[in-house]
Amino acid sequence: MAEGGLLYKDVVPYDAPASLASLRGPATGVVELPVTVHWGPQRGWDVSVPGQAVFAYQQLVREGTPEVQEALLDAGLLRSLWPRLILPERCRALWEARFPELAAA
Repeated sequence: MAEGGLLYKDVVPYDAPASLASLRGPATGVVELPVTVHWGPQRGWDVSVPGQAVFAYQQLVREGTPEVQEALLDAGLLRSLWPRLILPERCRALWEARFPELAAA
């Protein structure tokens, strides 16, 4: 691509739920990620294990629809993991603009 051209990272759509209070996912145990969120061979991630929780939450925040995020994310766990999540800049900015308490974490 030519210098200064449009990059996928500049247009990929990100979404977020309307409120953190709407998140009703489990804070422990195995979360099964839908293929629309993670298309690798492993479907289940144990959010009780820190490394697995970080991976699952990164995928859900980046790739999930609000409906999927509400069903699978837990607000308390999201707040505690937020500083460790490696997210695209635009994705992080969207979530932190909608939920300033995440930016303060």
